[in-house]
Amino acid sequence: MTTTTPARPIQNAYAAGQLPRWAPLVILISSLATFIVIFLFIQAGQPAGEFNIVAAILFGVVLYGVVLVTVSRLVEGHRRATDRLVTTLVTLAFVIALLPLISLLYTVVINGAARFDIDFFTLSLRNVVGEGGGAAHAIIGTLQMTLAATIISVPIGLMTSIYLVEYGRGRLAQAITFFVDVMTGIPSIVAGLFAYSLIVLFFGPGVRVGIAGAIALSVLMIPVVVRSSEEMLRLVPNELREAAFALGVPKWLTILKIVLPTSIAGITTGVMLSIARVIGETAPLLVAAGFTNNFNYSLFSDRMQSLPVFVYSSYISQGTDAQAYIDRAWAGALTLILIVMALNLLARIIARIFAPKTGR
Repeated sequence: MTTTTPARPIQNAYAAGQLPRWAPLVILISSLATFIVIFLFIQAGQPAGEFNIVAAILFGVVLYGVVLVTVSRLVEGHRRATDRLVTTLVTLAFVIALLPLISLLYTVVINGAARFDIDFFTLSLRNVVGEGGGAAHAIIGTLQMTLAATIISVPIGLMTSIYLVEYGRGRLAQAITFFVDVMTGIPSIVAGLFAYSLIVLFFGPGVRVGIAGAIALSVLMIPVVVRSSEEMLRLVPNELREAAFALGVPKWLTILKIVLPTSIAGITTGVMLSIARVIGETAPLLVAAGFTNNFNYSLFSDRMQSLPVFVYSSYISQGTDAQAYIDRAWAGALTLILIVMALNLLARIIARIFAPKTGR
């Protein structure tokens, strides 16, 4: 009796008509490295800030797509090559959307590193004409006005969203939704003029104080908080509310103990997005809070500097040593980006801590 030995599977990926898993990664790294070397050779002898990293990445990804599809067509056939072509086009679209962010971060880091030192975070610009000084007064002003705007806007926005989701019916709810949508699209300078006109009623004409800037920022924050919180509250399953009602829990306690804890992660994310939306505003703060080179720790007296206005004034009002002003402007922009990144990281931590627990 003769036995036949089963055929062993083909181990060679090329003979099997399939590229190995490491092939796309190797092609991508090789393509990016090729154009990085080419651009480094072309721009040899120029400052580091002149290196065009965006073009290098873009051309590298295009070369990756061409090489990958060509190799796939030769090894895997027409159908698999077509699938890789579509995947490459989607990836290329993603990279193109990401390139402005990469370019922004690269440019800000390269140019802002020149003045990113301890003096920048501890000194102000009082009596500074050329080099030296810092943005400590602007950082303090930005944090104070943003915190005050958050304290004003978050309770108003959250209460409004709770009303729209849990209580609002009829024309009043429709009117509130309409005006919230209108507020979402108002120009920031209008918010600054509104805050300035409101402060004039209490402090008199020509007065610019930090609380006016906080009010202007809160006008811009409220609609973002309302819309994001409203969507998060609507995502809470109605079964949770009905179960609480069936146990005799009053509605206000159901909202406090069931609805808000369930949606706190999304609400926190929405609040952080609203802060990121307003922390870089320049026009309303320039109108409402003004600008100064001195430290000011009070929101209710004198002008208050902010980082966006600091960057704007440093760039637009260059003195005899123009490079010193430009370096301070780039360092201020880098600091602003780092603050926004820190806020987003804090939002993720808070959302992870307060997110509803699943499983046993």
